[in-house]
Amino acid sequence: MTIHEASERYNIPLEVLREYEKWDLCGTVKKVMGAWQYDDTDLERLSMIMTLHDVGFDDAEIETYMKLQLEWEGTETQRLRMLDQKRGHTLDEIHLRERQLERLDYLRYHIRKQQETKQS
Repeated sequence: MTIHEASERYNIPLEVLREYEKWDLCGTVKKVMGAWQYDDTDLERLSMIMTLHDVGFDDAEIETYMKLQLEWEGTETQRLRMLDQKRGHTLDEIHLRERQLERLDYLRYHIRKQQETKQS
């Protein structure tokens, strides 16, 4: 499957596919008549890349994680650490947003109280 076919069929942006090729992660991808050909292993890796992107990893983090994954043995601790750090950061963001919502609700409450007082 070519880069354009993979992009269209699996809804993977061309930029992601090009990054994948640049990172030398495509061990089984072969160039046929000047075009990369993707197989099932590549598509599984691309799925992981999309998942990492969706959970907030930047390009450098994705590249590092994927290279560690390709090494596989002995990299579990490093990959878990990366995931734990991203999880912690995500929880921090959630807590910040919860505090913001509480403050917004507080302000809304006071405006409604003022409206009620004026209507009484």
